Amino acid sequence: MDLQTLTYIVVGFTFALYIGIAFWARAGTTGEFYAAGRGVHPVANGMATAADWMSAASFISMAGLIAFNGYGASVFLMGWTGGYVLLALLLAPYLRKFGKFTVPEFIGDRYYSRTARIVAVICLILASVTYVIGQMKGIGVAFSRFLETDYDTGLFIGMGIVFIYAVMGGMKGITYTQIAQYCVLIFAYTVPAVFVSLNITGNPIPQLGIGSAMADGSGTFMLDKLDQVVTDLGFKEYTTQVMGSKLNMFVYTLSLMIGTAGLPHVIIRFFTVPKVKDARSSAGWALVFIAILYTTAPAVGSMARLNLMNTIQTGEVGSVEGNIEIANVPQWMLNWEKTGLLQWEDKNGDGRIQYYNDKNAEFVAKAEAWGWKGNEMTKVDRDIMVLANPEIAKLPNWVIALVVAGGLAAALSTAAGLLLAIASSISHDLLKGVFMPDISEKNELMAGRIAMAGAIGLAGYFGLHPPDFAAGTVAIAFGLAASSIFPVLMMGIFYKKMNRAGAIWGMISGIGVTMLYVFQHKGIMFVPGTSFLGDMGPNWFLGISPNAFGAVGAVVNFAVAAMVSKVTAPPPEHIQHLVEDIRVPKGAGAASDH
Repeated sequence: MDLQTLTYIVVGFTFALYIGIAFWARAGTTGEFYAAGRGVHPVANGMATAADWMSAASFISMAGLIAFNGYGASVFLMGWTGGYVLLALLLAPYLRKFGKFTVPEFIGDRYYSRTARIVAVICLILASVTYVIGQMKGIGVAFSRFLETDYDTGLFIGMGIVFIYAVMGGMKGITYTQIAQYCVLIFAYTVPAVFVSLNITGNPIPQLGIGSAMADGSGTFMLDKLDQVVTDLGFKEYTTQVMGSKLNMFVYTLSLMIGTAGLPHVIIRFFTVPKVKDARSSAGWALVFIAILYTTAPAVGSMARLNLMNTIQTGEVGSVEGNIEIANVPQWMLNWEKTGLLQWEDKNGDGRIQYYNDKNAEFVAKAEAWGWKGNEMTKVDRDIMVLANPEIAKLPNWVIALVVAGGLAAALSTAAGLLLAIASSISHDLLKGVFMPDISEKNELMAGRIAMAGAIGLAGYFGLHPPDFAAGTVAIAFGLAASSIFPVLMMGIFYKKMNRAGAIWGMISGIGVTMLYVFQHKGIMFVPGTSFLGDMGPNWFLGISPNAFGAVGAVVNFAVAAMVSKVTAPPPEHIQHLVEDIRVPKGAGAASDH
């Protein structure tokens, strides 16, 4: 069976499964829409959380980052998994005990302020919509390859699927659908990794294969071979290159870590379990399920980079016949060229493709002596590496189809969770909690679904011109959550003297500083041509990249909140007693809705 037909069958089956589950478990009440009736088992919730968490950035983009940034991309592995430790120990059980549906609801009650709740909603929407933009980039990449069309068309089709899938079920439907999506995405990620590891190193376990010798009998270790291949073409050594300075790597990791612990679509998952103990247990299980993919990603990324380089550089560097002829490029390159995400140009007219680092002045001098006139791989989108890897490695068609289904499952599962967080913040926190307290449950559900549809349209618009590759865009969303939501939750739980004025001004200053820094480098609302400092390292504050600036925004948030709270009235006594009660490790009451 040909690849296109097989892909349609596999992807079509998974879509039918997701929509069928969403229809079976569709929400009929606000309790089911927002928190799945609080009856989800911790192991099931851990699996659903893992699917919610492992987005297009994790499945599609992270290995691509590792492929091109090597050791430097370890910030994503450390930051995104480390955040779950913070979440399990410092936030999840206490927020579950508080017994609310949403993060802004907790903030509004803890800081006895409608204004605080509204500011929290605005911060949540900014972070969540930015995150959904990253998912839309992943959906566009996957659909464009799957349907063999251009990226924009793939994105529009993906938006339609997300609309049908997310609006129907609410948290109840999304939870059980995400369990199915986790099974699909983890199988789709690990099976090709096993094949590729076997092909390159002879070791079927990718986590061990990355440190094994090549299967060609040379005795050279795989990472040593990769270092040699990339440095021979003027690129930085794979195992030692870093993302900017050591300070930038530290701040980047910290931003991703506290951003993880502050992301509303992750936090609301812990409102779905019956007991406080189950919230902590869910976080532990989620970390186990996530680790399966995250420990595989370095092998996938490094092996994809080696396969890509060997595809183009077929012989000795600098020799006349050392590069692949354009007439003989493999079918996978032609397939991805149709999407516009992989492009090449014969700049020196020799009928072959030269792929090297033409920013390296020392190597450029050598390249010119060989008759090379610039890097001829004019575009290699990092986000294609995982989806292209099975094709590059010449794996069976069913494996390629499975990877496409897995990439779509990852993007759809997280998009659904984010859309639910946005919908609940608008319908429950703004309409029900502030502007229309007497709204009926039916109308509240309808408002939530309309808010979801609006968020899909907005994210799709920005997805046409994303500010970065998928994982980079997601990192900005983490920075927004780190600078606004995380500090106010931490202080709300562990500092009983923090008052509403401190919380409000802390959130505003933290997210304000972060957005100002991001916009001046990435463009105002990510619109091309509006970045007045440019996304260039010399313009970065202390060498900190815009994607990593959330940690700095969090420090500003903590500092401003502390200073304002010192010069304003302390919180009422009953609020201080409430904070002390949250930290006592005993039962949680039923959720209150007001």
